[in-house]
Amino acid sequence: MKWCLLGKWGMKKNIQFSFPPCVEIGYRSLRSDAALEAIAKASEDKVPNIVLYNYPSFSGAFSSLFAHLFHTRHNLPSLSLPFSSVPSLAFRVEDLCIESLQTCYLLDFLPPNEFIFKLSHQSNCKIIGFDHRKSVLSQIPSTNECPENIMINLNHEKSSSRAVYEYFTDKHEDIKTSNGVVPSLVDSKDKGRVELILKYIEDADLRHWSLPDIKPFNIGLSEWRSRFSCISNPYMFKQLLELSVEELIAKGNSSLLARRNAASKLLDKVFRVRLGRGFYGECLGVRADGNSNLSDEIGMLLSVKSASIGLRPIGAVIFMQRNNLKMCLRSSDNATDTSEVAKAYGGGGSASSSSFIIRMDEYNQWLSANSL
Repeated sequence: MKWCLLGKWGMKKNIQFSFPPCVEIGYRSLRSDAALEAIAKASEDKVPNIVLYNYPSFSGAFSSLFAHLFHTRHNLPSLSLPFSSVPSLAFRVEDLCIESLQTCYLLDFLPPNEFIFKLSHQSNCKIIGFDHRKSVLSQIPSTNECPENIMINLNHEKSSSRAVYEYFTDKHEDIKTSNGVVPSLVDSKDKGRVELILKYIEDADLRHWSLPDIKPFNIGLSEWRSRFSCISNPYMFKQLLELSVEELIAKGNSSLLARRNAASKLLDKVFRVRLGRGFYGECLGVRADGNSNLSDEIGMLLSVKSASIGLRPIGAVIFMQRNNLKMCLRSSDNATDTSEVAKAYGGGGSASSSSFIIRMDEYNQWLSANSL
């Protein structure tokens, strides 16, 4: 197995690798009748290239777009499929063992080792994968024997979508046309817009969160998740090419405003909360049963209101979750660490956002006798 680790200076190193275990997630099965029919037709048509992309990941969807553009421009038959590593949702190796298969791309994910080694052995195809997650590095074992037809491009300083874009751009430019002219992988009218979207996706993928309006961008793009399956949405590639950062930010801001307005309507019954029975001071809280999806917005509004009346700049949002009472703490103040409270009661999170489960008898001890 060949591994290409690309660091800050573009250094390369061949290593062996084992894949991380699956984590159960709540997406519906991607192994649908339509997907299996598409695979059967690809087998019948002797399609040599299969593109498996992480679903419903932003990087996965855009990575599949660049693979699609490359194969389309060069008239190379290919089949793109949304993929999940969760066994109950995923394709089986037997589904993908097409006799004519020459190359299988894994975009923005690495499947379990059993899957990839079995596919490599049974199909005898070249497997080329891309991932950017730092957690992958910790899984590297000291194995000595690995197949030579597996190559993974792992770069934790670059998002998978950017790495895939550069890979297929270079591959595209290496193929000479009859007149010697090599058009861009992405049309010139779309290139600048697409590359800007890649910058924003990378900013979120690498957890930098430094670009202007990155939060509303992510919210605007998240509404596309359900359309990131090219099997159920045959217009996906065309739609991805038409997206723009400005439109996604506008959509995100509109969604944020609507959520803030909805959250503000729930603040008419706020009360004081003695955090840790008063050990961590007091703040404002509200019950949000049935509106837990607005806990971030409610908490931030409460934080500001709490600070304005001389309490700690923390908002406590309390609601029932699967027969448990949950408390979410939010703060708009950079000097305040809400997680010190959450960790003391078996929870966790970051300084500005944390949560924990609290017993009802304990919670009753936190309710301040002082009404507002």
